[in-house]
Amino acid sequence: MPYLELNNVTKHFGGAPVLKDVNLAVEQGEFVAIVGFSGAGKSTLINLIAGLLHPDAGTVKLNGKVITEPGPDRGIVFQNYSLLPWLTVFENILLAVDTVNPGWSKTQKEEHVLKYIAMVNLTPARDKKPGELSGGMRQRVSVARALAMNPQILLLDEPLSALDALTRATLQDEISRIWLEDKKTVLLITNDPDEGIYLADRIIPLTAGPEATLGESLKVEIPRPRDRKGINHDPHFKALRREVVETMLASKKDRHASVTRKLVLPDIEPEDLSAPPRPGWRKSPIRRREIKEESVEVSK
Repeated sequence: MPYLELNNVTKHFGGAPVLKDVNLAVEQGEFVAIVGFSGAGKSTLINLIAGLLHPDAGTVKLNGKVITEPGPDRGIVFQNYSLLPWLTVFENILLAVDTVNPGWSKTQKEEHVLKYIAMVNLTPARDKKPGELSGGMRQRVSVARALAMNPQILLLDEPLSALDALTRATLQDEISRIWLEDKKTVLLITNDPDEGIYLADRIIPLTAGPEATLGESLKVEIPRPRDRKGINHDPHFKALRREVVETMLASKKDRHASVTRKLVLPDIEPEDLSAPPRPGWRKSPIRRREIKEESVEVSK
């Protein structure tokens, strides 16, 4: 039985469904990447797995149990960091650990938090607040906080898309290194096929919306740890990238449609710029239909 399983999941927000008949199976300890266009429904898919949304049809299961609400068994790293600005790095992570493990001693909690701060190489910044950190450092805090909760599965919702290219590459390497150490089940949502192939065991394209669904699952058969420079010359990498991109582009092309519609224009007459001004009338030009000739008889 798959560790994470989605069966015929459909989700509407009025009108056509955003996601339709989505089926997914992820094994324990597997790193899976789902790649799709912006607006295709990737975040909706993550929110369904997180329990923040409920499917209109189908089921979402984790470890055999139907997901009906959020829970500590699913750690989420969002694109916008979601850190409390008045707390330090240590305090942001401690708050999550304290919520999940209220029975732990103070020493046990502190040691656990420091372990994950060190894992993301932020020990020198443990007492800094989010406003004192770069975007890349804030995202490291988000990853450390999610991992410190010891979830059954880690959900990454385009966590690196707001970062510059160099910081993004650095954090990709950090995520890869952490996964090799922890072997946590990970589901990554991204709009970058190269990122998905570089990090994951499998990559799955999400078709263009509306009615987006998952395409064919492609296995990434590139040995770990992966060489960022060398991977660009790997024939398997090139073939995977081409297949993913072609699947996404083909789905987007299929969504295009021609609509013929009869337009009824309002009966609008332009103003007469040559009309002479009349006493008591506005100074701006008037339309000819507004000029009325009247004959008035006056008795003396």
